[in-house]
Amino acid sequence: MNPQSLAEDIANLTQQTAEANTALMRGDIDRYLALTEHANDYTLMSPFGGEPTHGFDMSQQDALGRFFKSGTFDQEVVATYATSDFAVLVTIERVCAEVGGLPKQDWLLRVTQVFRREADAWQLVHRHADPLANGISLQQAAALALGVRRAAQETSK
Repeated sequence: MNPQSLAEDIANLTQQTAEANTALMRGDIDRYLALTEHANDYTLMSPFGGEPTHGFDMSQQDALGRFFKSGTFDQEVVATYATSDFAVLVTIERVCAEVGGLPKQDWLLRVTQVFRREADAWQLVHRHADPLANGISLQQAAALALGVRRAAQETSK
């Protein structure tokens, strides 16, 4: 693939990713899945922390569609990296949505997505998101790293 074709391909992938996530934030899981193919070995490191998720569980499709509601989505591309077989999108996602039953609010996420080409399609292999786009202090980061419960225990000693 020549450099110009690859650049156009990545621009299309970036646009398609934005369209997919716009649909997801509205709760339109069918549109999201039509635009985003997840690899069998997909991993997710969610902005809520915890253990990484392995695989994309299609049985949770309806629940995922209900998790996000009434949202808007904007994507700022920080960087892209690509070869003919792999692409990485580094973005800031600006969302205003109802998430997990919480009232509508702004969500600002730093996101890295890795795609692998399979035949003529890009498959999402990995997504890592964190809510630290606004930045936090070293002390706040230390408390998060320590864990909320443990930090509370340390404070009460």
